Amino acid sequence: METSLRRLLERGTAHQAALGAPGRQDLTHAELRTLVDRTLSTLNGMGIGRNDRLAIVLPNGPEMAACFVAAACGVATAPLNPAYRGEEFEFYLTDLKARALVVEQGSTSPAVEVAQRMGVPVIELVPELAAGAGSFTLQCAQPPGTVAAHPGLAQPGDVSMVLHTSGTTSRPKIVPLSQANLCASAQHIARTLAFTGADRGLNIMPLFHIHGLIAGVLTPLSAGSMVFCTPGFNALKFFGWMDEARPTWYTAVPTMHQTILSRASKSADVIARHPLRFIRSSSSSMPPQVIREMEEVFGAPLIESYGMTEATHQMASNPLPPAVRKPGSVGIAAGPEVAIMADDGTLLPRGGTGEIVIRGPNVTAGYESNPKANAEAFTHGWFRTGDQGVMDEDGYVTLTGRLKEIINRGGEKISPREVDEILMDHPAVAQVVCFGMPHPKLGEEVAAAVVLREGQSATERDLQAFVAGRAAEFKVPKKILVMDEIPKGATGKLQRIGLAAKLGLG
Repeated sequence: METSLRRLLERGTAHQAALGAPGRQDLTHAELRTLVDRTLSTLNGMGIGRNDRLAIVLPNGPEMAACFVAAACGVATAPLNPAYRGEEFEFYLTDLKARALVVEQGSTSPAVEVAQRMGVPVIELVPELAAGAGSFTLQCAQPPGTVAAHPGLAQPGDVSMVLHTSGTTSRPKIVPLSQANLCASAQHIARTLAFTGADRGLNIMPLFHIHGLIAGVLTPLSAGSMVFCTPGFNALKFFGWMDEARPTWYTAVPTMHQTILSRASKSADVIARHPLRFIRSSSSSMPPQVIREMEEVFGAPLIESYGMTEATHQMASNPLPPAVRKPGSVGIAAGPEVAIMADDGTLLPRGGTGEIVIRGPNVTAGYESNPKANAEAFTHGWFRTGDQGVMDEDGYVTLTGRLKEIINRGGEKISPREVDEILMDHPAVAQVVCFGMPHPKLGEEVAAAVVLREGQSATERDLQAFVAGRAAEFKVPKKILVMDEIPKGATGKLQRIGLAAKLGLG
């Protein structure tokens, strides 16, 4: 298996398109490789080399994609959410020990003022709009050094990306991912999805998150494919971008797919003009009802996969046709080894429910400066995902819940996913997320937030009666909020943890 990103990028045919964007000319694979080499030379000349932390705060688009890919070939990239506020940037720049910060020329991001106050050099990215999509130069008035201590291409064990866990229940943990981790993950995903130079991806995922960075951008580029980089998800523009990009695939989170699906009937001509080879879904579970509808509308298989930051994204995936896809399952091991572990650390036989554990070349070596978290996360060489699941006789994994999300109602353990899937069968329900809300005697009670389909109606009592007809009484949500929109995380994922407090239930 290749362990150098720069060498992986050699797989792209020189004259074929690598990056595209709305209203821009394409950047070829040869031009991308030149941009990578030039960028690394510039960073090395500014005193930034292997393992040095480079924070990147750029808007979604081809420059962000190109900057990440180029920098990851030789330094430790740290992409940050541009929507963060000043105090958040201060936390992350401090925690990461950032050597420098990259922003777009003229950026008004609070990250700039924070970096200047902290003495972190600010590097400005200057887009070259007349050149191919993603072309840029870097300039810095006061670089961190005159020459990098460790210049050149990253070695397999060097850190190439640093991300934080979401921190929904605790202080965010630093996840360092090596050059070998990134290369392994890119090759795993490319093999799962059978990428070739003929593929064209439409990226709508945010590029500060593992899903968009690895599956949306790095993997297809390293496999010689083309990526059309949008400014971020916009349901109103999706089908216009589809016409311009002429994609063979796209990847997204379930909430994005559902929004696209709600507008698909008005764009049947666009879908017919650009038949997709497949659609990919990851980052959270996709209701089987939505999978069926997506496949009917697009005439393409929906490949549900399972990933997390600590695995450099992909762990399991449903395979492409003609192999079997099992709706509701996240598929078979697709890169690392996957097993199910009991509470006592023993591995369970097929059919047993326990914690999903992984090991392999794409898995982080451990959290940074956090021995307690590492002691909890690693058992006998296996990384504990924190997800509960079961593996069937064919090796397909089904998630039964996030261990921290399992609702404990007076000792009765309830998987919120089970209740989700029941409610999704109601004809009026478009979207749902079940979660635990505090209860003075039981500890927790089941609650749900629901978005109804356009033109449909259902009361809280209607929905409760529907669940009661399918499940035991203790699983019926005692509170169901019908909402216009369910609050989401930065990447568009519905988040159960903390939702009760957000909605004022407690």
